[in-house]
Amino acid sequence: MPVSDYLVRIITKAGTIRALACVTTRLVDEARCRHGTRPTASAALGRALTGAALFGALLKTGQRAALRFEGNGPLQKIIVEAESNGAVSGYVGVPEVDLPDRDGKLDVAGAIGRAGFLTVTRDLGLKEPYKGMVQLLSSEIAEDLAYYLTSSEQIPSAVGLGVLVAADGAVAAAGGFLIQALPPQDGETIDLLMERISRLPQLSELIAGGATPEDILERLFAGIPYDTLEKRALAFRCSCSREKVERALIALGTAELKRHIEEQGEAAATCEFCREDYRFGREELEALLQGMEKGNEGEG
Repeated sequence: MPVSDYLVRIITKAGTIRALACVTTRLVDEARCRHGTRPTASAALGRALTGAALFGALLKTGQRAALRFEGNGPLQKIIVEAESNGAVSGYVGVPEVDLPDRDGKLDVAGAIGRAGFLTVTRDLGLKEPYKGMVQLLSSEIAEDLAYYLTSSEQIPSAVGLGVLVAADGAVAAAGGFLIQALPPQDGETIDLLMERISRLPQLSELIAGGATPEDILERLFAGIPYDTLEKRALAFRCSCSREKVERALIALGTAELKRHIEEQGEAAATCEFCREDYRFGREELEALLQGMEKGNEGEG
């Protein structure tokens, strides 16, 4: 397993192609541990998290993106989020899903379901987030993301994602790449890259063999001059916090919080994205209530 997960972003010297490649083995395995996913669910969540990491690297500082895959399969849904700083998190609807292999591979498409939608939400710091939606193309995730970028955002794109799950259920390798054509389009270079993508060994096997993001990009762009723009650390990291849960409790209002204290005596919440537990005892809730009541008196 690599020492750390990271992403590399490049652009060709001609300025007509940009590309990103990443290794996400550690963060995908951490997601597996946190959610207790079975192999097929692990592969699906891992591909989505890796795709989110690639999307996140296209954001400006302080921006966020969320990918939501919803299909008619037993997995029900996958929701992942990425921040511009390399943090990703996410979960699957039914982590216990584990289907028989299909053509020697984990059946991610069968788990998601052939019919459904991909919704992409980008929080760009504006008044309202930008939201786009497309029907799932293959439910293999990589093709669906490429289809979304090409059709919805009008940027011709190729996406490759791979997750290798070991016999013991642990994630042995995970990573991916994203290639986008920029205007003016260089048809000759695009054709060459498409040919190389078609001949590329399985990404998960390359990464399991020790391939780095730089190695993946060099395989694809050998002989095509390019500049490396950045190298970015990636990690499974959630944006939840005790303060956010506290704000949610305050949002209930004094009457509802008082009733909760009388009936429950405590409050507990578990983050869907990272499974972190937050608990507030009676004394903490009463102190919170007192602060709310004092605030209301001050407003009066």
